[in-house]
Amino acid sequence: MTSKRLEIIAEPGKTSFTTRRIVDAPRSLVFDAFTKCEHLKRWMGPRNLTMVSCESDLRVGGRYRFVFRSPGCDDVGFSGEFREVTPPSRIVRTFVYEPIPGSECLETLELEEHDGQTTINTLTVHKTVENRDGHVGSGMEGGMKEGYERLEELLADLQQRAVN
Repeated sequence: MTSKRLEIIAEPGKTSFTTRRIVDAPRSLVFDAFTKCEHLKRWMGPRNLTMVSCESDLRVGGRYRFVFRSPGCDDVGFSGEFREVTPPSRIVRTFVYEPIPGSECLETLELEEHDGQTTINTLTVHKTVENRDGHVGSGMEGGMKEGYERLEELLADLQQRAVN
């Protein structure tokens, strides 16, 4: 079993990178947290950003778009199309960072449950090594770490509510 810290594996010269993180929750709940806007708004991204818009048509060919607002009131969007949706274990989607034309990549999310914990694996494949390096070097790691901390808080809250 992997540690609960965020792992980012980006081999030099490759167009892809992998992330891995374990959370204390069943896979079905983690899948919901990654796919339902009421949950995404509570955890996705670093704490200094607010998700001000969340649209998600969770089906093959369906589109999604998330818009985040910074403390300075600047908005930035991320969007794409779902290519594969296999609840509660797998999602394949395109991912576009809207401020950078031509930045589209392909993300595969896989969720594996063991002993009440879920391992979140993502594979992100870019068209070029330069785009991959730009993505990995963008400060993404800090945002992902904070986002996963927020996800843990959300999952604990949802599990506590289910008990009460």
